[in-house]
Formats: sequence, structure tokens, C-alpha cells
Amino acid sequence: MNARVPIFALTPTESTLSKVTLFSGVHPIAFNTTSKLPSVELRAAEDELVRLGLVQDGDMIVMTIGEAVGKAGYTNTMKIVRVGDHRKH
Repeated sequence: MNARVPIFALTPTESTLSKVTLFSGVHPIAFNTTSKLPSVELRAAEDELVRLGLVQDGDMIVMTIGEAVGKAGYTNTMKIVRVGDHRKH
């Protein structure tokens, strides 16, 4: 079964990039920022997806992140975001 909506897995961890290729419809993207603030991380990830041409302003996306930024296995936050809204404020 293939997802009709693309799933982008942004991570700085090489082993995670390799693992997510095993899931149908998941596209690994090497991504790393220096921020430890979840809000800054999410905005940087959104900006990277825009830069790569994978999403555009107005698209609705679901983003997940862990409050323990930089530590694997702590994903505990999900946000539904309209791409570009953070640049309007």
C-alpha cells in the first residue's frame, strides 16, 4: 500500500535516514539545525521543505518533533501547519 500523501522524514541521523527507506511513501531528507528550541526546529524544517520545492505556501502539513530536541526516541509533539503562516507574523 502506497500513501497518497508524501511523508518526509527530516533527520540528522544517518541510521534513521537508512531505516525510513523501508517504509513505503517515506522520503528521507538529511537535515540538521543548531537550535534546541522545538519552534525554531519546526520552522527550519518547513523552510527546508519549501527550499527543496516539496511544499509551497498554503499547503497544509503535519509535523512531529520531540520536546527533547536532538535526542532520538522522544517524539511527543504534533502540529498541523499551513506552510508560510509563520512568515506572515
